[in-house]
Amino acid sequence: MSRAKTKVHQSSGNVFADLKLPDANAHMLKAQIVAELYRLTQARKLTQARAGEVMGITQPEVSRLFKGHFREYSIDRLITFLTAFNQDVVISVEPRASSSLKGTGHVSFKPAQA
Repeated sequence: MSRAKTKVHQSSGNVFADLKLPDANAHMLKAQIVAELYRLTQARKLTQARAGEVMGITQPEVSRLFKGHFREYSIDRLITFLTAFNQDVVISVEPRASSSLKGTGHVSFKPAQA
């Protein structure tokens, strides 16, 4: 029995870019925001129904969102969901350090102060 050789590639840090999907940076930003919304929901021990009330969407929409079906939501709408969870959102623009033609987007989250 022979085994097929599996090629392993170093990730760029953005699975959507690694898969060569269009709008990879936007998808990554959305995924990071949704992950934080999920974390906030879990930290507050909210049901999906209650999280939906906070965000102004239905429980089935929350379920789809947390399962990764967030393509229908704009980054702006997802940011609105974060602010509904009493989170401040700060957008920072910085010059690109490398000579790459395009900049990238990323999200960083600060832990809540006790």
